[in-house]
Amino acid sequence: MFGDMEIDPSMGTPSESVQDPGPSIQSAPSPDELYEVSPGIPDFQSPPQKDPIRELCVKVHIRRSGKDSWSYLGRAFVTQEFIGHTSRVVVRSAASGKLMVTFSETSDLQAEKRGNFVVISCVDGASVISWSLNTMNGSETLKLLASIELACYKCRQALADPKTHSKMRRRIERVIKEDRRRRHRRRRDEDAMVEAFGKQQLS
Repeated sequence: MFGDMEIDPSMGTPSESVQDPGPSIQSAPSPDELYEVSPGIPDFQSPPQKDPIRELCVKVHIRRSGKDSWSYLGRAFVTQEFIGHTSRVVVRSAASGKLMVTFSETSDLQAEKRGNFVVISCVDGASVISWSLNTMNGSETLKLLASIELACYKCRQALADPKTHSKMRRRIERVIKEDRRRRHRRRRDEDAMVEAFGKQQLS
C-alpha cells in the first residue's frame, strides 16, 4: 500500500506544510530490543562470568573429617564467578583443570586468615572438612578472604530472617570449636602414648 502511494510535489516538505505535527509515533521495538538486558539489571539466564582480576594461584591442602593432618592436593587457580547478583568461589586444579571445591551462599563455613593461608572450615552435619589455600603474598590472601566472605554471606537469609541467620552462624561456630577440641584431645593422647612408650623402652 505504501509502495504505491505517490507524493504530490506541491505539498512541499513536512515542515513547510504542517505546523503542528502532534505527538510523534515511534515504531514498535523488535523482539531483540524487548529482551535486551539493561546494564543495571542482573541477567539471571547468562552463564557464569569469570572475573580475571580475582584469579589467584594457590597451593591447596585438605584436612578431612576425623583426621589431624593435612594432605597436599597440588596447585590450583581460584576464581570468583558471577551468576546474576550472586557469586561463587571456584577452585580448579592447575594441572588438570578439574573442579576441586566450590564455595557459595549455600555453604556452611567459616573462613579465617592465618599468615598467607586462608583456612576454610566447612560444616557438614557434625563433621568438619577444612581447606587451606596458600597464596603468594598477604595482599592476595586478603583479596581471597574477602571474595569468599562476599560469595558465602547469606544476605537473603540475614535480611529476611536475622534471628535464624544468627542461630545458624552460632551453630557453625560451635561445631567447628568442638571439632578443634577433639583434634587437640587426640593429639594430647597421642603425645602421652609416645611419651609412655619411650619411658618403657628406657626402663
